[in-house]
Amino acid sequence: MELLKKHRNEFGLVLAIAVVTLVTTWLSPSYQQQPVDNAQSIMRHAAMLGVFAFGAAIVIIAGGIDLSSGSVIAFSGTLFFGLIVLLVPKTDRGQPMTGDVATWILVVSGLATLFCAVLIGTFHAWLINIIELPPFVATLASLVGLRSLARLLSARMTGSEQITVNDERLQSIGSEAWWIPVALWIVLAIAFWILMNRTIIGRHLYAMGGNETAAKLSGIQTDRLKWLAYCIGSVTAAISGILYAAYVGSVSAANAGLGYELNAIASAVVGGCSLAGGIGTIPGVMLGALFLRLVIDSVQKLAVTNSDRIEGLVVGVLVVLAVAVNTLRFEGGRSKQFFPGWLGLMNVGILSLIAGVLYAVTATEHAISRGFTVGLGILFVLAIRAVYERASNRPRTR
Repeated sequence: MELLKKHRNEFGLVLAIAVVTLVTTWLSPSYQQQPVDNAQSIMRHAAMLGVFAFGAAIVIIAGGIDLSSGSVIAFSGTLFFGLIVLLVPKTDRGQPMTGDVATWILVVSGLATLFCAVLIGTFHAWLINIIELPPFVATLASLVGLRSLARLLSARMTGSEQITVNDERLQSIGSEAWWIPVALWIVLAIAFWILMNRTIIGRHLYAMGGNETAAKLSGIQTDRLKWLAYCIGSVTAAISGILYAAYVGSVSAANAGLGYELNAIASAVVGGCSLAGGIGTIPGVMLGALFLRLVIDSVQKLAVTNSDRIEGLVVGVLVVLAVAVNTLRFEGGRSKQFFPGWLGLMNVGILSLIAGVLYAVTATEHAISRGFTVGLGILFVLAIRAVYERASNRPRTR
């Protein structure tokens, strides 16, 4: 019982993963006909998401936030492929021969990309520690700036904003070598678990995230810890950038990693990290990434039309639900009122309207009538909750 109580979030995610898998298998012919191929695809995509979700989670545990993951992925993929194109031999017409890239070129390009990621993390730490910008502002600047820099860099290095590399070893990550991202994900999970649970640095990261002022007064070097956290965040995003570029076989700085920072934060929060800092586990983040990827894949399989439009909606809803659940778990949520006062009553109506509209725009038939029915049902449930809160909070008189 003590183990279950201590890791209830992880056990809950395992149960949720099992439920989503069973429901999708029951409803989706693809899951029934190609179980192995679907499992490999989910694990590969979960691993590529999970790698940079680790970095986002460590930053969150340390009390910060990193909004630059998607742009770092685009920048790193562009830099990695751009360096390959520059270093490979050229044809008589000056075209790069990327069909069989030498191993040393892959190694040099990869190491140079990771080194630049360390510089990005160092830049973030300088903005936060020295310039004293809020982490949100500092990484938001990189979110906007790095993608533009990647586009300029791509045009300068190759004359195009899209770079293609045809090396078979890299492209195999998208097919028979699907296990490479998964193996890397597991190795990083073990390394980060040891860092966060078996080292003084990990304990200090948790302490800084829980109360930075108290951590400083106790002699913890918070500036160095922030540098480490943001470097881990940028390096893991760079690793994912390399993996995504290799998986696709080409990289476009304008579109690569677009919106992925939300997926990273969602994986961390669904995995049990508190946005207030100081709380979170590596196994939880791992399960959070797997659950998020499984849900996205289920939406793609079950929603025959507009699945790409629904995907962002699902991620957003999961983030809100995860934050709400974490609030209930860590802040005595049993007595929390969700609909107090006039603001609460207004949002009973707003949430019901949102539910009805969402169902209507995703339904394939009888959209308006069914959306109206769903909205009324949600309104009835939330109204009961609002009445219950007011009744339970009313002062008792003898």
